Amino acid sequence: MTQTTHTDSRRALRERRSTRTRITDSGPSGADAVWRIVLIALQFRWHFAAGALAATASAILYLFIPRLLGEGVDQAFTLIQQEEYSRDDINSLLVRTAILVIVFGLARGVFGFIQMFLGETLSQRVANRIRMIYFDKLQAQSFTFFDGVHTGQLMSRGLSDIEGVRMFVQSGLIQIFRVTVAVIAAAVFMAVIDWQLALISLGFVPFMVLRSARLRLQLRKTWRLVQDALGELTTTMQENLAGVRVVRAFSAQKYEEQKFDVTAREVVQLRLKAEKQHARGSGAISFSFLLVWAAVIWVGGEKVIDGDMTVGELTQFFAFLGILAFPVRMIVMIVNSTSRAASAGGRIFEVLDIPSAISDEKGAQPLRVTDGVVRFDNVTFSYKGVKALDGVTFEARPDHSIGIVGPPGSGKSSVANLIPRFYDPDSGSLTVDGSPVAGATVESVRNAVGLVEQDPFLFDGTIRDNIRYGDLAADESRVVAAARIAQVHDFIESLPDGYDTEIGERGIGLSGGQRQRVAIARTLLRNPPILIFDDSTSSVDAGTDARIRVELGKLPERHTVITIAHRLSSLQQADEILVLDSGKVIERGTHDELLAMDGHYAELWRLQQKESLEVEE
Repeated sequence: MTQTTHTDSRRALRERRSTRTRITDSGPSGADAVWRIVLIALQFRWHFAAGALAATASAILYLFIPRLLGEGVDQAFTLIQQEEYSRDDINSLLVRTAILVIVFGLARGVFGFIQMFLGETLSQRVANRIRMIYFDKLQAQSFTFFDGVHTGQLMSRGLSDIEGVRMFVQSGLIQIFRVTVAVIAAAVFMAVIDWQLALISLGFVPFMVLRSARLRLQLRKTWRLVQDALGELTTTMQENLAGVRVVRAFSAQKYEEQKFDVTAREVVQLRLKAEKQHARGSGAISFSFLLVWAAVIWVGGEKVIDGDMTVGELTQFFAFLGILAFPVRMIVMIVNSTSRAASAGGRIFEVLDIPSAISDEKGAQPLRVTDGVVRFDNVTFSYKGVKALDGVTFEARPDHSIGIVGPPGSGKSSVANLIPRFYDPDSGSLTVDGSPVAGATVESVRNAVGLVEQDPFLFDGTIRDNIRYGDLAADESRVVAAARIAQVHDFIESLPDGYDTEIGERGIGLSGGQRQRVAIARTLLRNPPILIFDDSTSSVDAGTDARIRVELGKLPERHTVITIAHRLSSLQQADEILVLDSGKVIERGTHDELLAMDGHYAELWRLQQKESLEVEE
């Protein structure tokens, strides 16, 4: 029964992953991904060139050792065959040969160390370059991108996939030079000695190439599945940790453990499959190599008996075959790392190749806010194919604040997200002081707009650090002033460490209302000309909310204020209130005018007033 459950769960997981792990319909091919990794490695040309030269020198020096051994053996046999030979002469010859082998071995070891060090250095630099490019790309992506991608998948690509690329650069890219030189040079040296034995010795190479090509295709497909499964595993863990309170509240630990176990088992099985393919390919190539070795013993022995080859030359062949055993093993490792890099690099470049839906137009100029007039003119906006705003028109100015109210899904937050250009409208125009927002640089638009959301995100750190995030250069007096306006200064001062209090991840050490007020202070510190409060005082009591509004009105600078709220008392002082429903403005006017209309707003007002009276009673 348990096995059946796990099988069904894995089947469902694969079906879900097919839609969750692919960010685009078509990503780069494996060869293209590997080539792009190589181009990034070539940006560090000195490390790359020095590593390749060291690998080449190491391979060539290693290949001189068989020649030294073969010549030493032949010279020793020549001395022994003489009627009068001196044992001291033979010992001297053997010692000289041994010393030369040690010298070449030491030189090869030095270049091998240089190659390994430079390979590791190059791999770390390439990984860091890709990591920074990837992170910068995520910073430039639009909200539309993040709306359709799971955070765990992005984290997996930025961590485990980049590590797969790093391993390829370290153990694959530089080693290619060493392996190529070793095989070609060994082939030339063996052909000079005996071309027939050379053909026999290298007879396994075509089989090795074909087997490696087939193995690469198998491994690339498997490694892609492994990387996707790791992304799913990261997503599961990230969601579990982020929603730990919900998991505990519903006693869903066993369900979460089972969900994680299914994905973890999938990762194990796929990794074992990759290792099985790797071992199978390696075993087949190693076996073919042993067959070649047996053939060389048979044919080479016959040649020595017939006098067509010396014992020293046959010794060289065996030594060359012994040296070729390392490139043979390395070829399988290179194929494995290349396959992993092809799948991992493909997943990384899949993200890097996606253009941001929100970007600076050609010739875009910084937005210059003079009067601070924000105007929506017949704006229509759709979110994931569903219309969120339909022909919305209004104008907000420093002397004409706007309040927005409406049921969930009516389009209130869409208005808040369009002004700082998190999204672009489908039609209509959105301007600031007559300039289209879409024609200005994204950075300048967002510097001009301060948005405080209902569920603000606070970073792990001190309260001071979170407020200063609005302006990292702000001094203490400005931080305190912003906190006073947000009505959070007295609370902060009551804490043992004051502004140096650590609030934990996502501000877990604060209540919802305290987090909202810290977020308000953070936005006010930046002092943008346009302020948007998206239900940002929903967790604050009505008295504190009113005091915040009063303090905002005392600011020496005039701000354009747009307030979105469910609590109508927060909107009473707005110069114009818009009532949204299904993306359309169904009512508009001042608080008193809307009450006189006796429509949706008036009904909602009466309902909230009744609830307030019941609470007081």
